[in-house]
Amino acid sequence: MRNLRNIRYNAWNTSTSFHGSDITSTCWDPAKDEILCTLGPDAIDGRIRLLRILEHVRASSVDIECQEVASWDAPSPNPDLAVDRVVSLHHFADSLTTCLVLEGGDIVVVVESEGQSSSDGVYIEIKGSIDEGITAASWSPDEELLAITTKANTVVFMSRTFDGITDATMTAEDLKASKHVSVGWGKKETQFQGRGAKALKDPTIPEKVDQGVISPADDGKTSVSWRGDGAYVAISAIEGGIRRVIRVYSRDGVLDSASEPVDYMDSALSWRPAGNLMASIQRLEDRVDVIFFERNGLRHGQFSLRPAEGRALTEDKIQLSWNSDSTVLAVTLNDRIQLWTMGNYHWYLKQEIYTEGQPTEIVWHPEKPLRFGASIAGKLIQAEYIFEVTHGSLAPPYDYGAVAVIDGQTLKATPFRTANVPPPMAMFELSISSSVVDVAFSPANTFMAILHQTGVDLYEWRTREGRSLCPRLIGTTKFAQEHPAEPLLPLQISVTETFYVHCLCSGAEGPLIFSQGFDRSSGEFLSASSMYAGSIFGFSRLTQAISEDVVAQDLLGRLHNVASQVDELYSTRHNSQLPWNELIDLAGNVISIGLSRNGHLYANTRLLLKNCTSFLVTPAHLIVTTTNHLLKFIHLTDVELLDVPPDDPETDERCRSIERGAKLVTAMPTNMSLVFQMPRGNLETIFPRAMVVAGIRKLIEALDYERAFAFCRTQRVDMNILYDHKPAQFLKNIGLFLEQVRDPANIDLFLSSLRDEDVTQVMYRDTKPFGDQNPADEEVQQNIIEGSSKVNTICDAVLSHLQAQNTRDHGTLQNIISANICKSPPAFEDGLQVVATLMKEDDQLAETAVEHICFLADVNTLYDEALELASTTRATDEVRHRRPPEQI
Repeated sequence: MRNLRNIRYNAWNTSTSFHGSDITSTCWDPAKDEILCTLGPDAIDGRIRLLRILEHVRASSVDIECQEVASWDAPSPNPDLAVDRVVSLHHFADSLTTCLVLEGGDIVVVVESEGQSSSDGVYIEIKGSIDEGITAASWSPDEELLAITTKANTVVFMSRTFDGITDATMTAEDLKASKHVSVGWGKKETQFQGRGAKALKDPTIPEKVDQGVISPADDGKTSVSWRGDGAYVAISAIEGGIRRVIRVYSRDGVLDSASEPVDYMDSALSWRPAGNLMASIQRLEDRVDVIFFERNGLRHGQFSLRPAEGRALTEDKIQLSWNSDSTVLAVTLNDRIQLWTMGNYHWYLKQEIYTEGQPTEIVWHPEKPLRFGASIAGKLIQAEYIFEVTHGSLAPPYDYGAVAVIDGQTLKATPFRTANVPPPMAMFELSISSSVVDVAFSPANTFMAILHQTGVDLYEWRTREGRSLCPRLIGTTKFAQEHPAEPLLPLQISVTETFYVHCLCSGAEGPLIFSQGFDRSSGEFLSASSMYAGSIFGFSRLTQAISEDVVAQDLLGRLHNVASQVDELYSTRHNSQLPWNELIDLAGNVISIGLSRNGHLYANTRLLLKNCTSFLVTPAHLIVTTTNHLLKFIHLTDVELLDVPPDDPETDERCRSIERGAKLVTAMPTNMSLVFQMPRGNLETIFPRAMVVAGIRKLIEALDYERAFAFCRTQRVDMNILYDHKPAQFLKNIGLFLEQVRDPANIDLFLSSLRDEDVTQVMYRDTKPFGDQNPADEEVQQNIIEGSSKVNTICDAVLSHLQAQNTRDHGTLQNIISANICKSPPAFEDGLQVVATLMKEDDQLAETAVEHICFLADVNTLYDEALELASTTRATDEVRHRRPPEQI
């Protein structure tokens, strides 16, 4: 249910300082959070320039600076290679050393100084050379081993000090290393097909066996990819010019397995850091698939790439790259970068980034899983994303549980209050003209704005009798491209209840916020206005359903109101950038709730939790999940008074245990429910006790006793809370209570559950910091303390109202008898008097009344009480002839 949302994007062009030279390789310096890249060598300039790209965040802008670390001539040592090429670039942050592996065979290290000047003491040395030339190279994740493949079809393993550890020759004999036997898990062949001869077919033998035919579009390159723990390395290479094979070697250079034959497999290769799958590409006649292998070389599933309309992928140069925590697979095509995620065994296309050129390389940050750098000829882009659930308002009565999920050009929308549809399915699926970038709901869930690559679509989402109708397109607008060579890149969107759409985009002039109104009467968008966004990286969500503010956060943690195209700075702020952010206004007191990447949850500048995994803000609660697999409710009040409950789910209703890894999707205070998503992708809806009791309290205060009673029944909440929460109000509105509950059986259930204990002080103690009590409630409770019974007070009130109606129907008489018998002590005499009166008026009602009173009380006790009533002779006879209780 989570989407990828951009929180940082910038671009640097080599044309500003280096005359448009192409970027040949990139890598991260995680210690300084900077990118290193190389320019050259090329046919015009044989030098290699090693550059460091720095990002300076200021109050009004984000500036990109380029520092040249070193440059040197790099002529090709091989006469067959006209121009050398950088095969691998890796930076060792602990020693300020950068290692370059060149196709000609040289291994070069550049050691930087620790001084302020980047040119002081830079040391360049060729550590070794491989005469045959190098086709591919990659450092292990622990930075202790370098795996190199040579043009002589050998694999060389070197230590960090560049000492040779072992080498192996890749030969055709390697293909015999694995004896592949597929048992056909999940295949059609293994499913029951009846008693015919087809069912007798051996399911381990497919109808067509691949021979490993090379794709006509194969570039002939060799690829190397390590497993996340560094224990194994995979190498994809063409064997004998007839078949491409993936070999898996252990850390010691021992061949572990070879892949099964797959027709038209490409050179792209990326081993998922989690270790279970290796990804590659298969080019078929009608489509291009991303295919997966296990370590033993067997196929393990696939999914098809989605080309743009009217465009084929047969000639695209495709590369694959997993991010560091195995959640996102990046696929680079000729003109775009696609980011794919998987949930519930379905692959979602979460983002498409148009690059206007062939991305030569994409490198993920080793410590920030959703940040990457990508080089496109003479341009370097840096982008960062977060996983975020796009949900609608959580403020009643607009809390429909609306959630939108992006999947390429399809938007999947589900209102969970209407239907709990499990992913990857959805209640409504909307087709968009281009890939969806971001989605935003209006504060009252009336509209939904969809930002896609070419413009904005505005949908109206209506309800009928509490059920959501299919969203209806009411307006669309396209982006005006003022600089065709540098088109706008849409990043985020926000929409207000007054039909104003605000888009954050990146363009030739930097980040911009476009604002555009919508005329509902004509169905057309008005002219757009724009403002420079500076260091603003995204919009913040507002809890209030009536707010017209549009709040954005910058990289320094400051909050801006950009609704009127004027930058208004809020006094509320954070100390640093918090990617997940939401604002709530408590009677003029604005509180900003923010979550950092490392799980620190803040209210303004106050640290609340250090182990938060997800959060939601409703008008009454801040709801969080923690790494201890607990769900916590924090009552919203002044920042200084926010009370985080302890890890005590046994005694505190504000804390509850949840399944390991569960994260919040949406909350519906009207239904008193929460929706979670488990790590595998399945959904679970729960009704937390803190949320249910808080909801029942609000229903009681709103005099909605019917729904309050219904929730008490379905959620097993003690019904004494209906009286104990507002005693004076209950007694004053006893007639309304009986009228709303209506059903005599339900009224009997309420009366029979009464006891003198005040459940609001014991079982359901209000944990709010301020629990101001009504003076009338205090007076009623004081009377109870002084001697009058709470149970008797309620029963007398019920009797008073029912007897005043002068009705003799079965239900009313049943409740009158129950109110007498449920007193403490039971008023048997009054109950029997009712029976005696009925015997004089209606024998049938009297018979029913006797059965009911015998059901409520012990028959022998009733007999003794009846003997004492001189005027109930017939009643005495009736009771005397009753059967024992166990037979009634």
